[in-house]
Amino acid sequence: MENFNHRSGEHLMLDSAKIYFEVHGDDAGSALLFLHGGLGTMGDFNGVLPLLKQRFRLIAIDSRGHGKSTLGTAALSYERLALDAAAVLKHLGVERCSVVGFSDGGITALRMAAKADSCVDKLVVIGADKMLKPDDPVRKLLGSVTAESWTKKFPETVTLYQDLNPQPDFAGLIEAIVPMWLDDSGSGYPGESVKRIRCPLLAVRGDEDHLVSRASVFELVEQVPGAKLLNIPFAGHEAHKDQAEAVMASVNRFLRE
Repeated sequence: MENFNHRSGEHLMLDSAKIYFEVHGDDAGSALLFLHGGLGTMGDFNGVLPLLKQRFRLIAIDSRGHGKSTLGTAALSYERLALDAAAVLKHLGVERCSVVGFSDGGITALRMAAKADSCVDKLVVIGADKMLKPDDPVRKLLGSVTAESWTKKFPETVTLYQDLNPQPDFAGLIEAIVPMWLDDSGSGYPGESVKRIRCPLLAVRGDEDHLVSRASVFELVEQVPGAKLLNIPFAGHEAHKDQAEAVMASVNRFLRE
């Protein structure tokens, strides 16, 4: 199966931003949308694509400001990322799809699935919270991220960003994304709206995830009717990378049921 390659896609102009997306796989198959995490790209899912057991029409988006998508001038928010994803699906003529979202992508997907007119058939979220509580210690960690600290810890991701982005400004991206991570307003985390989700949900968490607690994921699945929880031992925040085969065994079963 062809990887997301940052060569074969297109841009869709949405307000002041150019949103990059790619489509691969079987055009006759059901649509499967991938939404990556903060400061990542669609390529972060390439390790799991060969493990998919069904043929899908694979769609991936570089989130606003990430990869080959420009940031634009509008404030970054989970609401806006969900609107971007919906616009790309509409542009492609996709009326229904399943979604795999990691971290920020999972939070965005939860917002999409909670809408009354949701187009989501099945939803897999990996390392995603429905809200960030005021006393959550992760809040301080996220709020402390700077361009310098991220570059020091994850230099390869910054190099990739500089290589891919049409308008690279990593410091500007950090200034936009940190407020999104801390956003308590209606444009931020889905919060209690997850109770409105009616599609099947599989919530995946690495047992060593330092950003998403067991309690928060358990609370999420308790609030979504019929939701399933997959806690993966020996995996961190990026469970789909740390334990790809273990994660995908359940994801494949979930998607085909």
